[in-house]
Amino acid sequence: MQNQIQARLNQLKSEFEKGQAKLQDLQQQQTHLHETLLRIGGAIQVLTELLEKESSKSESTVTPTESAHNKT
Repeated sequence: MQNQIQARLNQLKSEFEKGQAKLQDLQQQQTHLHETLLRIGGAIQVLTELLEKESSKSESTVTPTESAHNKT
């Protein structure tokens, strides 16, 4: 009986260690994914601001003749 208990204890310890290793791997993946999403979010913000800047720049450079044609 004692041998069975010891064998089961060893099995559980092994499973526990594998679980801890897997958890650590998943936490590293989560950190990497979070950093990637932050970079993508930053890139989206920069590109959005560039588009807005270009859009407002083109709206403010309308020539008087273009303005007159748009009013009619």
